[in-house]
Amino acid sequence: MRRQLAALFRHRWRRIGITLLPLLFALLHISGVLPLQVLERLDHIIYDARLRATMPRTLDERITIVDIDEKSLERLGQWPWARDKMAALSHELFDRQQVAVIGFDVIFAEADGSSGLASLQQLAKGALKSQPGFAEQLQQLAPTLDYDGLFAQSLAGKPAVLGYYFTSDRDGRARGSLPAPVLRPTDLRGLPLKATSWNGHGGNIEALARAVPLAGFFNSITDEDGVVRSLPLLAEFEGQYYESLALAVFRAMLGPSHIQPGYAEPTPSGTHDTLGSIIVRQEGRSLAIPVDDRLATLIPYRGPGDVSGGSFRYVSASDVVEGRLPAGHLRDQLVLVGSTAPGLLDLRVTPVGRTYPGVETHANVLSALLDGKNIVRPDYAVGFDALQLLCAGLMLSLALPLLSAGVAVALSVGVIAGLTGINLWLYVGHGLALPLATVVVMSILAFALNMVYGYFVESKSKRELAALFGTYVPPELVDEMVKEPENYSMEASNRELTVMFCDMRGFTAMSERMEPLQLQALLNEVFSKLTHIIRSHRGTIDKYMGDCVMAFWGAPVATPDHAQLAVSAAKEMAAAIDEINRSHRQRGLPEIGVGIGLNTGMMCVGDMGSDIRRSYTVIGDAVNLGSRLEGLSKHYGTSIVVSESTKALAPQFAWQQLDLVRVKGKAQAVAIFWPVALQANLTDSQATEGKEWGQFLTAYYAQNWAQCTASLSKLKIDHPENVLYSLYEERVSQWRQEPFKPQWDGATNFESK
Repeated sequence: MRRQLAALFRHRWRRIGITLLPLLFALLHISGVLPLQVLERLDHIIYDARLRATMPRTLDERITIVDIDEKSLERLGQWPWARDKMAALSHELFDRQQVAVIGFDVIFAEADGSSGLASLQQLAKGALKSQPGFAEQLQQLAPTLDYDGLFAQSLAGKPAVLGYYFTSDRDGRARGSLPAPVLRPTDLRGLPLKATSWNGHGGNIEALARAVPLAGFFNSITDEDGVVRSLPLLAEFEGQYYESLALAVFRAMLGPSHIQPGYAEPTPSGTHDTLGSIIVRQEGRSLAIPVDDRLATLIPYRGPGDVSGGSFRYVSASDVVEGRLPAGHLRDQLVLVGSTAPGLLDLRVTPVGRTYPGVETHANVLSALLDGKNIVRPDYAVGFDALQLLCAGLMLSLALPLLSAGVAVALSVGVIAGLTGINLWLYVGHGLALPLATVVVMSILAFALNMVYGYFVESKSKRELAALFGTYVPPELVDEMVKEPENYSMEASNRELTVMFCDMRGFTAMSERMEPLQLQALLNEVFSKLTHIIRSHRGTIDKYMGDCVMAFWGAPVATPDHAQLAVSAAKEMAAAIDEINRSHRQRGLPEIGVGIGLNTGMMCVGDMGSDIRRSYTVIGDAVNLGSRLEGLSKHYGTSIVVSESTKALAPQFAWQQLDLVRVKGKAQAVAIFWPVALQANLTDSQATEGKEWGQFLTAYYAQNWAQCTASLSKLKIDHPENVLYSLYEERVSQWRQEPFKPQWDGATNFESK
């Protein structure tokens, strides 16, 4: 009996120890010792979902966005506009509409020479110097032709805020004028502040900066996943601190005020001081704005954004300039001048929209400042996370081993629900964005490990039986080993191989129209056909993944012409799918498509897996690239996409270059190709088409858009249904609107896998 009790206690303590493992890893994660990006990404996902679920989706009637939209560009010309138009806009807003404040989410970095004043002044000093009365007439006309001066005069003495931006690059370039900083080192406690820091800037021309001393930067903070969730309210440049556009507009609305630091700790320590808030003081009154350790605030998005989003009133800039609004229509409004036109590149990825206007991010922060409802991740967020981890982790690890499965499920769900409720209450009621993902994942893993441990201990004999029959190797690999066993090893090694990913499209639609047995039979028919082709070209089937086949060439037996065999197999597989589709049409069955990606490179090949299931497989960057190429086939309207490394080893084929791409996870651009036919079988029309396409690509990479259009027109006439030519026709149409880019390499970026 004593032995049984001892064994029971040992088993229980072992189970408690295993259940504590997620807590240990969670604490290592939040302390920075073992950071896990997946948990950080999950925290972002939770934050985004919480934000979307709680945003008000109502109109803030205090703020109006004057939009430099497509309509304005069509009516008033391409941006930047002549400054006399900006002066007209300013006069209309201040004088006729009587707005409270104007903030510009655009920059005026260069002098406006569109009036021709500079040329006339040169003539007055040169060729027309002796012309009677010319200099006097020019002197009288000069004030009306000085568009920068007219714009500056329209803003002078008015509650206006200019915009500018900070940059960080190797050279620390700076141009234009900066406003006076709102905090200087003498305003601090002897230590610099933790803040977003920059080493360069782009400001406005001197004439405007003198007329409008108040300005704010419009930089945002982009998280590692490319999403804009925060805006810095203060930023550091050369030891001094400058305010954001939203904060500057807010202070312009308040009237004369100044900024003071609100310290998080009573005494400074370490190398940097930390602020818990930014204090705006005005005539004995003060307002504390909470900030995080970057002096930033989370953007409290009000709705989905853009003109149709319903969060802010949008007015076309052309309607303002042309005086189409009734007088006083925008009375006492806080106006932000910005753009939603895609060509002006002020659209951002946010939690509430993939193409969110940058100007509206500032409007959201300004709205929160007006309401005093900022959202911030406090400096004690890590401590709060550690506390909730310890409470939840210790409770689960001590309680779960004592409970039945049903009660353990109820306890785990209750803990997660309680933590989620507290988190949501702090967010909605107090504007605190606190972490949740780590403690939720820890709770789930603690429950899972507790259940799995019990299952493994109680089902040992069943697992051993499953391990015996679950481990296998492909039959073709066994055949190779039998032939020359002394030359074959299952140990992993690096070799140059060619990998193929073949994905069949259309099975999702078929699964909705066919019975399971019919679908199974069809899938087996297709896989059998493709497998036979791969093996007949000395390829090794790696695995089947749903409706995808993975194979490789060059192992286990070294094959010098592995790339050529892989390309030949791909061509034959595409033809086989066409043959199957002809049969399907006759039988009234839906057709299927195929996408094949081929890449050649160094790969690690060998027997890999677990003690339960192993397989002879390949891994490495070259394998990942092959998978990415398969995913691109549909985009380019072709069944096969081949990398340049594979093409180089298969000179027997005639090739058509599809593009130069930069796929996710690869900084270097890769040329991709489609195998047209064997060189010996190339027709005259195919050769002519290839020559014309080569001429187009030469013009494309030279940014000779006129020549591109001419070449594409000929190709489109001869091949009207070619997806590739339609794709480039759209690209050329877009690039024609852009200036010449000396550093452009012609590569297309693909961020998704």
